[in-house]
Amino acid sequence: MSALPHPSYTYRPMTVADLTAAHDLSVQLKWPHRLDDWAMLHRVSDGFVVMDGGRLIGSAFVCPQGDFATIGLVIVSNDYQGQGIGRRLMERALAACEPRTPILNATVAGKPLYASQGFVEFGRVQQHQGQAIVPALVELADGETCRALTADDHAALLTLAKAASGLDRRDVLRDLQVEHAVGIERDGQLRGFALLRPFGRGRCIGPVVAENIHQAQHLIAVLLAQVPDTFVRIDIPVACGLSDWLETAGLKNIDTVVQMARGTPPEASQGVQPFALITQAIG
Repeated sequence: MSALPHPSYTYRPMTVADLTAAHDLSVQLKWPHRLDDWAMLHRVSDGFVVMDGGRLIGSAFVCPQGDFATIGLVIVSNDYQGQGIGRRLMERALAACEPRTPILNATVAGKPLYASQGFVEFGRVQQHQGQAIVPALVELADGETCRALTADDHAALLTLAKAASGLDRRDVLRDLQVEHAVGIERDGQLRGFALLRPFGRGRCIGPVVAENIHQAQHLIAVLLAQVPDTFVRIDIPVACGLSDWLETAGLKNIDTVVQMARGTPPEASQGVQPFALITQAIG
């Protein structure tokens, strides 16, 4: 049973004019997102806000990605907690997901709300960040080479991104502000890639797609060499096995969130897997 709405609160679609106030909500929670990060998510997603008169007190995003839709940046102002606002926001987000399967990354505090709405855990994600220390390059297998990617690689990159995540990444990847893109090639075919881009307090590495952990380590090390002594964040599936290696590169594990789906979660295919997310909000 959903909570009764407060008579003075208005739930409506987010507009560009709402972005500054919505960003302020995340700042209050000490989340690192820049206003530009919010604007990017707004361009590729359906956003929702809650208003108390002229004050923005809640937000949520739904990002359609093929057969799935990711839900992210579900925020309710600390001054308005305990009134069922988060639940009503989620009801609108879930309606916007249809007929796609909703997936999200839940904080420990948020997990019970999502579980009560039919979401089931299918994995965990670790947030690593810190001042980057450039690690030694992990050797690639015979016949593999690493190179900078160009616009000519975009179609192959999209194919790998979908195979690793199970999500259609066309709109999301088209909108990312990428500073460096590198890939691993074998027999003339792209078999892995990684992107470096501005995000939050510095740079973010993600997504990272590869066939194995050695390829992923090589790609990440190449990108870290582009930004030595810079604050870098990377969000990795716990199961990928990169955590200890990232710690040696100065990227400490500071948080873990829960991957949840309401329905069958996406699966990797074609021999590749995700080694880093784009963001926790997008997957």
